[in-house]
This record gives sequence, C-alpha cells and structure tokens, in this order.
Amino acid sequence: MLIEIVGLRLALGGNPILHDVHLSLHEGEIYGLLGPNGAGKSTTIAAALGLLQPDAGQVRVLGKDPSVSAHEIYGALGVLPEQNGFYDWMSAEEYLAFFAALHGRHPGPSEMQQLAAAVGLAPRPRQAIGTYSLGMRQRLGLARALIAEPTVLVLDEPTNGLDPRGRREIHDILLGLAGRGVGILLCTHLLDDVDRLCRRVGIIVEGRTVTEGAIADLVRNEHRQVRFRLRLAGEPPSELAKDGHVSVVAHEGDWWIVDLDPAATPEAAWRELMFRGWPIAEIARESGGLEDLYLALTERRRHDRNFPDRPQGIR
Repeated sequence: MLIEIVGLRLALGGNPILHDVHLSLHEGEIYGLLGPNGAGKSTTIAAALGLLQPDAGQVRVLGKDPSVSAHEIYGALGVLPEQNGFYDWMSAEEYLAFFAALHGRHPGPSEMQQLAAAVGLAPRPRQAIGTYSLGMRQRLGLARALIAEPTVLVLDEPTNGLDPRGRREIHDILLGLAGRGVGILLCTHLLDDVDRLCRRVGIIVEGRTVTEGAIADLVRNEHRQVRFRLRLAGEPPSELAKDGHVSVVAHEGDWWIVDLDPAATPEAAWRELMFRGWPIAEIARESGGLEDLYLALTERRRHDRNFPDRPQGIR
C-alpha cells in the first residue's frame, strides 16, 4: 500500500475540517479523489504529505507516518499542487535543475531538456517562466514532480488550463507511469479525466468520505448505469443486444436507448455492436455513470441528515 488513510480527523484553528476520511492507493493505480469545493480534499492531501498533523485516525505513506518520517518519504514523492510556486525569472532548465539539486541530483542540460520534452513542454532557449501560458506552467509543474523518479505522485488539477490535445497527452503520460508501477493520487474536478484514468475513486463531502471503491461497482450499486441514445442508419439485427455490456431500454423511431455496463468502455461496446451488424450513425449520451453518481452523493450528503457517515462501499 503506497498511501493509506483511515478515520482521518483534523481541525484548523479550532474549526473541524476533516471528520472521517478514508483513502487507499496501491502500486500502479491512478486513484481519483473527488469532492465539491471546500470538501476537504486539499486538507487531506496536506495531511498525506505530513504538512498537517491529524487529530485522530491513521495516515501512512509508504508504510510510514509522514508527520514523523517526512524526510524518508519525500525522496519517493512527486507533488503537483494546485497553486504552483514558480520563479518567473528562471528558464525551465534552470528551474528543473534547481529542484533536482534539492533531491541531491545534478543532471545536465540535455537531461533537463528531455524531461521537459517528455511532458510536452518545448520552450525557447532561455525563455523566462514569466512568459509561460497556464498550460505551459502545468506541464512544467508536472516535469518538476517527476524529477526524482517518484514511486508516488500526488497531483492536484494536473490538466487545468490545457486544451483537449494537451489533456490527452497528459493522460497518456500518467497512464504510462501507472503502467510502470507508479501510484498516482489524482485530485480533480474534471470527471472526464477520472473516467479515462481511474479505476477507483473516493468522494469527500463536508470532510467525510461518503464512498470509496471501484467506479464500476459504485455506479452499478447506485443504479447509475450510463445511458446512451443510438441513431441507426437502418434496422439492427434481429438478435438484439441482450447479453454482454449493452442492454436495450427503448426504441423511438431511428433512435435506440441503451444502458451500458459501467465495467465496459463505450468505445469497446460500440465496436462490438457494429461487429454484430448494428448500423450506428450517431451516438448521444443521456445520463448515468460517474457524473450522476457524484451529483447524487454530494447532493444527498448536503440534504439528508440521515445519510450514513461511512457507507458500506468504503473499505
């Protein structure tokens, strides 16, 4: 277990912020930490990094207490906070070399250039960071987080400010890192990122983890299967999709309404249907999935005083 948080409670200035937070991150996993603004996500990350001392509960990073063994842990951590600290007068190469030195490393300029290129950052020679766009700063922050070749990455809104192509490039980088065994704790408001990158999530509302587990299981248990409308260019085969990952709900003219098993990816499901003879001309998402699950749980927590503090889905 790379990160394990159990029953975390924490107050700041006498004000309770975290009441009961649970989280677990394994090797090679990208874990999505979700919740509304002010839910306690950043405070949870600060506790995991040893920056805040818990009042109760357990926090372990690489099997150690970060508030006691911070120096032993930090060498294996890479962190991209939401509010990055940049020195605008430096170039990217100077900035990365500076942080590499903090890790006891002294790579040459070519290695720094390779690291910048690996995250899609291609600044002009000696270009000052102060001239960077928000997207370029995000890429530089990710490069900084990767300097020490970390075992654990903690990323807060890593695709903020990136265009769709840039987001996809960062996604591919993170998937590649996870494939090499790096554990990634991903804190984001972009549920599309979570859908593509994460198998498991934890949702925090008002300082409590209201659910944690595999997305497919949570969506299925909450009856939030993803529903799509498919417009067909002709008649489907006589044998409709009764098994597998797609089930037909209704038929309205050229449109067929289907539910998709949350364990399946839409791309794979549509390929299977077309292979079976479905002449799909247009696809429109209607409802369901992680977004509906997130909205239902966050609203329920706010309006239902009887909503359990620790649902059965948490483990």
